[in-house]
Amino acid sequence: MQKIYWTEKANNDLLRLYEFLLQVNPKAAINVVNKLTTAPDILLEHCRIGEQLFEYEPREVRKLLVGKYEMHYEIQNDNIIILCIWHAKENR
Repeated sequence: MQKIYWTEKANNDLLRLYEFLLQVNPKAAINVVNKLTTAPDILLEHCRIGEQLFEYEPREVRKLLVGKYEMHYEIQNDNIIILCIWHAKENR
């Protein structure tokens, strides 16, 4: 059975984004975190919908866009591993 796993980095990114938004708009902070944590569920049925990121080769890493957020994930043994998340306006 395919599962979704979150790396420590991805969890830290989620917390960082939440804490940033919480200062500006608490309701938006909750909504964004909810969207970001549920968005990967689609990958359980369509794991290759995201654009492949060849700079990670030989690993199969793709990106999923969730609104203005970019999420990198790896397909490994039919499991999905969420690697990192950031807002499109962040300097990455």
